[in-house]
Amino acid sequence: MINEITTKEIIAFLSESKSFGGAGEASQNVKIIDVRPVEAYNGWQLKNEKRSGHIAGAKSLPAKWLNYIDWIEIVRHKEILPEHEIIVYGYSPEETQKVAERFEKSGYSKVLAYNQFVNGWTANPDLPMQKLERYKNLVSAEWVNELNSGRKPAEYDNDNFVLVHSHYRNREAYLSGHIPGAIDMDTLALEAPETWNRRSPEELKKTLEEHGITAATTVVLYGKYMDPDNNDEFPGSAAGDIGAIRNAFIMLYAGVRDVRILNGGFQSWQDAGFETSFTDEPKKQVADFGVSIPRKPELAVDTPEAKEMLASPTAELVCMRSWPEYIGEVSGYNYIRAKGRIPGAIFADCGSDAYHMENYRNVDHTTREFHEIAEIWEKNGITPDKHLAFYCGTGWRGSEAWFNAWLMGWPLVSVYDGGWFEWSNDPDNPYETGIPEENFTPGR
Repeated sequence: MINEITTKEIIAFLSESKSFGGAGEASQNVKIIDVRPVEAYNGWQLKNEKRSGHIAGAKSLPAKWLNYIDWIEIVRHKEILPEHEIIVYGYSPEETQKVAERFEKSGYSKVLAYNQFVNGWTANPDLPMQKLERYKNLVSAEWVNELNSGRKPAEYDNDNFVLVHSHYRNREAYLSGHIPGAIDMDTLALEAPETWNRRSPEELKKTLEEHGITAATTVVLYGKYMDPDNNDEFPGSAAGDIGAIRNAFIMLYAGVRDVRILNGGFQSWQDAGFETSFTDEPKKQVADFGVSIPRKPELAVDTPEAKEMLASPTAELVCMRSWPEYIGEVSGYNYIRAKGRIPGAIFADCGSDAYHMENYRNVDHTTREFHEIAEIWEKNGITPDKHLAFYCGTGWRGSEAWFNAWLMGWPLVSVYDGGWFEWSNDPDNPYETGIPEENFTPGR
């Protein structure tokens, strides 16, 4: 059995290791491990705890991930090393013990179990906790199931919702299995293939009304990850999980007030063991969207403003492309010929290619721990005190990065909608190739 630590003892232990040294977080030698679901870590109160969120400085490592054969690689990727002192906590002693024992079996010699989190830590308002600012916009499969069943889930105060299965040119992804009651929406309904930018206000109004969505509708979006193949004519047709966030961005820009993303997409629904439907649900058109579009124009940046941001000391253009795209080895797309990058843009490494966001996702496709994203960004000068415009090739990856910053509550974040596609199509725009003198090291 793993030795336990009490609330009083953990406070003393952390104080002795200077864990609360002004920042209210654990020291570098101590790693506090939160094994609850990522939703609880982000801020959802799943077990009636007094306060939401996680112990300040804790790392998210859900007990669910023990089922993955590469568990230890996940742990090391989070920079949790054998020389660290490990404190594991969760909702139940059983899950806490299970994860703590796995650490011990993996060569971690200093492991303690903390089983008083709910009644000890969250009940004491003097003990530091953190949470994702807009955690309610990132929902669990259990939350969607409760909503779908006609009940009132937490953080929902509405009587009108639409569940949307997003895809790109791939209704088969929807027809081959989806969440009961979900309608399908092609990303092409909201963005134009000629530019890959958001459609005109008139087109957005028509599309949203046809899909039964008004500004007052709660919209829950998700997609299905299906292993994109770069040799396919339309590789993005298999990246519906990113497409869902692209649709969410455009809906928020248009003026939908309550937009939620199912964290982990259809994979989370399957992991939870809920029913799958094969019914082609009809769309129920509404008469009027209800507000003038765009309601949130500041969420989108076009090329003239992007150029102004490049010249501003209080703004940054953030490149969400892969390293090969950034240095000009590949364009990233079978329909973009130009290779290179926008001079002055900061690299923020999406992952391997145009259809993956693995550097921003966990192994189960849920969003990566937000502290880790913020830490990587801030090391590269991507900070919340600046106006940030995220971009990629055509908008999908830029939208997902934007969504992460928006969830964190960063105040001035936008998507440069034109991205490399629009920038590179104008021969008057400068570009660069090769490894810059000061560059971000890929692979984090």
